[in-house]
Amino acid sequence: MEYKIRQYPQFAACGLNCGLCPNYHLHTNGKFKCPGCAGEGFKEAHPSCGILSCCQRKGIEFCSECDEFPCKKFDSWGDSDSFITHRNYLTDMKKAKQIGIKAYIAEQNEKIDILSVLLRDYNDGRRKTFFCLAVNLLELEDIKAVIENIKKDTDTKAVVLLFEETAERRGVSLKKRK
Repeated sequence: MEYKIRQYPQFAACGLNCGLCPNYHLHTNGKFKCPGCAGEGFKEAHPSCGILSCCQRKGIEFCSECDEFPCKKFDSWGDSDSFITHRNYLTDMKKAKQIGIKAYIAEQNEKIDILSVLLRDYNDGRRKTFFCLAVNLLELEDIKAVIENIKKDTDTKAVVLLFEETAERRGVSLKKRK
């Protein structure tokens, strides 16, 4: 299926936050950089996506707009992680529906901006996935609180520790599932 380019590919039709994925944040334009959900060049990176195809056939932008959501396509779908965690897709879809897609996208853009700073200033070459998980799984207020505690001389290990402590207080695991 030929996919229609989506207006906001950073938030997938299925509820994944593509803009918070390590593959979205590759600092090269190599073949592995993901354009997000139905972004420019999506078909080359992801030749088929049943969920996106379904949304586009129905003329909707997000699964949460469908009367059948969550449908059988999502059965046990959230039990694994690929490049980006699947843990919050349902919660994120419900939140987007509750506060409105524009407000949700504004929040995600803020997270993407923070993540970009973390990757630029604190990624020691081994922390991209960690920072992507932390920003994806923690609430924006928690992320902002961590950022407020970072000083100019704060090293990567101290930043990681701040995120780990925040995640532990919230009962969030910052480890990928297999």
